[in-house]
Amino acid sequence: MPRVLSLHTEVSGDGAFPVILLHGLFGSASNLMAVARSLAADYKVIRMDLRNHGKSPHSDIMDIPTMAEDVLATMDTLGVQQAHILGHSLGGKVAMQVAVTAPDRVSRLVVADIAPVRYGRGHDEIITALLGMDLRALRSREQADNLLQKAVPELAIRQFLLKNIVRDGKDAWAWRMNLPVIADCYDNLRDAPSAEPFTGPTLFIRGELSKYIRDENRVPMQRQFSQMALLTIAGAGHWLHAEYPQIFNAMVADFLAADNAQV
Repeated sequence: MPRVLSLHTEVSGDGAFPVILLHGLFGSASNLMAVARSLAADYKVIRMDLRNHGKSPHSDIMDIPTMAEDVLATMDTLGVQQAHILGHSLGGKVAMQVAVTAPDRVSRLVVADIAPVRYGRGHDEIITALLGMDLRALRSREQADNLLQKAVPELAIRQFLLKNIVRDGKDAWAWRMNLPVIADCYDNLRDAPSAEPFTGPTLFIRGELSKYIRDENRVPMQRQFSQMALLTIAGAGHWLHAEYPQIFNAMVADFLAADNAQV
């Protein structure tokens, strides 16, 4: 398996200039469908599955810089020289790393509810619960949902996580994501992107009720992204693009539209 992977992509839209969408931890390209639909009339929308997620290849290597290299290599494969990039959560970290690694490849950057800082271990209970599920004994998604209820009481989050369970034969189930490697490499995914500055236009969007972008994060954000703006969606949590899609999509569209005359 090569160190840098060509990622699975889903392409839509009627526009010429590309927008790349990157999902968060345990997610896939399907998580950003509402954003993709909102941009489809004006852009070529490219949704990517990050390595070890969705339909993209699996690898024992998993860290933010390598995942950014995957995105750049996939852009090369698609013949995309430059694009707007939007990432949510882990996808936001990868998007930031792409911008600081290859600033000439990123026209405008949108980061949804994540900051360029190292985070604590906030997913240990979920990872332990997922690893503890015996998929060989699983008979239905309803059973899987019941097994997760104690560790993950929120129905919407359980439904999101269980999208990763797929049929493996007539009566068997399997993880679509590479769960063991994600668990083993979790510390790498908590890291901040490289500290190199990106001087291109950057929009951070946070949820008012989320703890991922705090006021004290403004200093590292401004240091690394000098042309940044920060918008807050009132009442939203970490899944702001799903909780308030119309507001989120309007913020993204307005920010990207500032470049329309140039592209």
